[in-house]
Amino acid sequence: MSAPDPLPSLLIAVPAVILACHAGAALVRRLGQPPVIGEIATGILLGPSLFGWLWPDAQQWLFPSSIAPFTSVLGQLGLLAFMFLVGLELDLNALRGHSRTAVAVSQASVLLPLALGSLLALAMFGTLSPPGVDRLPFVLFIAVSMSVTAFPVLARILTDRNLYGTPTGALAMACAAVDDVTAWCLLAVVVAVGSSESALGALTSAALTVVFVLLMFKVVRPVLARLAARASGAGDGAVLVLLFSGLCLASLATDELGVHALFGAFLFGVVTPRGSRDVERSAARLRAVAVPLLLPLFFVHTGMKTDLALLAADPEQWLWAGAVLVVAVAGKFGGSTLAARVTGRSWRQSATIGALMNCRGLTELVVLNIGLELGVIGPGLFTMLVLMALVTTAATAPAVSWLRRKDADGPADATPEARPGAVGDAASTAETLPADSAKTPASEEALSRR
Repeated sequence: MSAPDPLPSLLIAVPAVILACHAGAALVRRLGQPPVIGEIATGILLGPSLFGWLWPDAQQWLFPSSIAPFTSVLGQLGLLAFMFLVGLELDLNALRGHSRTAVAVSQASVLLPLALGSLLALAMFGTLSPPGVDRLPFVLFIAVSMSVTAFPVLARILTDRNLYGTPTGALAMACAAVDDVTAWCLLAVVVAVGSSESALGALTSAALTVVFVLLMFKVVRPVLARLAARASGAGDGAVLVLLFSGLCLASLATDELGVHALFGAFLFGVVTPRGSRDVERSAARLRAVAVPLLLPLFFVHTGMKTDLALLAADPEQWLWAGAVLVVAVAGKFGGSTLAARVTGRSWRQSATIGALMNCRGLTELVVLNIGLELGVIGPGLFTMLVLMALVTTAATAPAVSWLRRKDADGPADATPEARPGAVGDAASTAETLPADSAKTPASEEALSRR
């Protein structure tokens, strides 16, 4: 007897997920939170933590096991497209006028979480680590998961709070740009170590990845610029085909190298030429499909693996969850705040930067899913880290608003580094609008979603 056709179930589940995530995003937007908070929370509520606990038969009907591979693949495609867009919108020109401070703050906001996360992981090892996992990949992964900042969500919060174009906002975006690149490079190393069976295999994977990155910048980037120029005459469709095919092939290459497909999509976005209206329009079209229609499937896929019952069964698990949250905030908020203060910022401005850098959002979920997929962390620790990501992201906007009420960021805070020209350059990064004249389809769509 043949297996039942999964298509009817898929045609029910997909719109249900999209509509539920859209409703969750609209609800939290009314509360002054970025939409991704509602989407993450909706994914968790549709999983075993609530829907599966209250009405397991209905959850099984809506999400039968036969459609899980299909929803997972669709969600991963949406995630690959999103990571490409993050790479495309990551503009390191934001460092102009802020390079010294941005590098100091971003590296402090990575190094301190790495150190504290490593100590926490050493304490967790043997208790929360999956059976058979070596100490090194476990410690490295926990350390990296503590050092992540959600660049897209941070940009959305800055825009919603009218902080873009201010000295604090420009500096925060510059710090997040450096942080993003550093975190993804570290994650690539962790994946290489976690997926290799020997130290030689990990070193080989890392070396080949470095060669691949150099090829992308030295060979693929100029070739892509010429192909995009030629395809522009053929219309947006040809450029869109070129971009989507390229991100898929780059993802395949890094997946074969052992550093995960998402790294390839992100890298392809970084090397894609800027300044072309055809590229901008094609990126906006890709975002219009991937972000509202495919990414919700990734949120639900994450929610299905997040089970609060695993923590409720053992009160000690909640103590570990609290330790995860404390270490995450102390490392990210503390490191960023102290570094900003050392470089000459006021305590209030330093604390605002620290609160912004503590935002983790979707980027953290991407990292955590990679760890679970590799078997470096188990379901219980995965749930703790997802909760940490949700809490730190939800706390960012209220913390920034409170700090702003105490000390409005105005012209008096301006420094020679943050002169209007420098701020304008910094504000040209992904999910922001430096000025009305600089609006692009991609940036407008980015603002509406993240």
